[in-house]
Amino acid sequence: MDDTRQNRIYLTGFMGSGKSTIGPILANTLGYGFIDIDKEIERSTGKKIIDIFSELGEGHFREVERSVLLEACRLNKHVISLGGGTISNQSNLDIIKSSGILIYLKTNTEQIHKRLRRKTNRPLILAKSNGVISDQELTKRINELLIQREPYYTQADIIISTDDRKLGITVDQIMKSLTPFIK
Repeated sequence: MDDTRQNRIYLTGFMGSGKSTIGPILANTLGYGFIDIDKEIERSTGKKIIDIFSELGEGHFREVERSVLLEACRLNKHVISLGGGTISNQSNLDIIKSSGILIYLKTNTEQIHKRLRRKTNRPLILAKSNGVISDQELTKRINELLIQREPYYTQADIIISTDDRKLGITVDQIMKSLTPFIK
């Protein structure tokens, strides 16, 4: 394994899996910096992700996301929280896998549904009018996106379940799983 891979820990998983919450805690535990790709996109564009999607489309968003990813993969000693769909592009996945350790925060559909039910800032789970969709439609969209993304997610170096777990226990499990990768 390339020795520099241990300098970057990437967190992937579906929206609501805990990447943005667990990332800073994991980074602090490791003594690493932290970057959230979605927040970095908003900072660099001066726009909310939901506005990028509605004004410029998902294609433009994915281009900006890739650019931010290419910058992030040069950082040393960082935990990087990826967007839920960042690794759904094989080229992005290859960059991530070659430059760091990829951890999939796996969450079941019911937990995702519970965490996202009332969210209005997630463009891929909103109605066309940017409103909250029905519970049934939300479950359908979650399942459709998971089916598309799961083949990418499961290529992670480490898979950790975040279902009904306290944050501390999840971080402890990640730290134990990282032992073989970090010197």
